[in-house]
Amino acid sequence: MMADFIQLGPVELAIASLLVVSAGVVSIILRLGMERRLGIAAIRTVLQLGLLGIVLERIFAIRHPLLVLLLLVLMTTFAAREAIGSASRSYRGILIDAWLTMAATCLVVGGAVTQLVVGVEPWYEPRYVIPLIGMILGNALTGISLCLDRFMDHLDVRSSEVELRIAFGATRREALAAPLRDAVRTGMIPIINSMAAAGIVSLPGMMTGQILAGSPPLQAVAYQIVVMFMIAAAATIGAMIVVVLAARHFIGADATLRLDRLIARKGS
Repeated sequence: MMADFIQLGPVELAIASLLVVSAGVVSIILRLGMERRLGIAAIRTVLQLGLLGIVLERIFAIRHPLLVLLLLVLMTTFAAREAIGSASRSYRGILIDAWLTMAATCLVVGGAVTQLVVGVEPWYEPRYVIPLIGMILGNALTGISLCLDRFMDHLDVRSSEVELRIAFGATRREALAAPLRDAVRTGMIPIINSMAAAGIVSLPGMMTGQILAGSPPLQAVAYQIVVMFMIAAAATIGAMIVVVLAARHFIGADATLRLDRLIARKGS
């Protein structure tokens, strides 16, 4: 039987907000110039999570598959936009590639976890499907963003290497082998670091949340292991898919490098 968890109200949240205020004060004292961005991020956090909480309460009450699918599509779309938002370079069709990557990753990894590992019944049970898919999206977008940025940076800075391979008769796959491997490795770094530190340096979020909610520690650990493996698979699969989709924009069937399709963003 799960113990009653401590509920938080407006007063507790107001006290917690002082932690963000203190970070802003440090930024002002050290002249970091990050206080405005920190404030905007804090406001977005409150508004977005508050709105999500209201929406989830309705979806959990109705429990209709179409509503669950609609929310998942919206989450995937916003995740794709966030994944490409911080990249210093872009290309035409990058948002579509990011969305397709997110959707494929959620379908493969999310489907395996919810249906084979956890055994969610019915398949659209929002209390399981939405949080698990949300964790996949939130962590996969970091790997995908790093992977895309690294791949485009490699093509731009080391284009002569790629062109040299093409000049010696390399196929598109052979010419892009090095930047592809480099990009995927970069996209996998965050999850590998998280897995290495889990349980020793840090207590992961889902495990901490379950313990606070009263779950037995070993059961919370079991769920966290599943989540960590799920995120690792999502980051790896997502990185591989997105870099393959991006590669087709820069080298055509005739093995010609098209750097003119690479767009440098303002301020990069």
